[in-house]
Amino acid sequence: MGKHRLACVFIFSVIASLGLVSFSSCLVAEAKRAKKGDLKIDGNLCLLPASQAFGFGVAALICLSIAQIIGNVVVCAYYWSRRKARKTKKPILTATLLAFSWISFGVAVVLISVATSMSRTQPYGEGWLDGECYIVRGGVYLSSGVLSLAAVLALLGEAAMNEIDRGQTVYKQNA
Repeated sequence: MGKHRLACVFIFSVIASLGLVSFSSCLVAEAKRAKKGDLKIDGNLCLLPASQAFGFGVAALICLSIAQIIGNVVVCAYYWSRRKARKTKKPILTATLLAFSWISFGVAVVLISVATSMSRTQPYGEGWLDGECYIVRGGVYLSSGVLSLAAVLALLGEAAMNEIDRGQTVYKQNA
């Protein structure tokens, strides 16, 4: 049982660390995003140079995706191992947390992806979309960071509920 707890703590720590790195990357990307002063206009053409937010946005996406994958593998492994045993005590709560985690993850990925895409160079005449330059609005990276943190916390909460349920099952079997 000791090895299981150590592995559980390690996996939870990895997921939490990846979530914090994703959140931190979003905060730094918010600070490094292109501002109105960076935009150069020449008649009807515009130029927006690349910002450092691009790299931080990519890092946030990678860390959030890895955390979501690892967390869901842990959750699914629990359910597969308990398939023939008794059901979980609170299936509505665990399903709600899992759904909330996936919805938050999806919205965060869309926000980070779009904002990161806008952070690349937008040359004269090409822009980001239809030849027009777009600047990431303030708070987009921040809100996506909060959503990524919410997704990871919901996933950790759901996985922790499964571990508590597993621990109570082992305790009852030993009693």
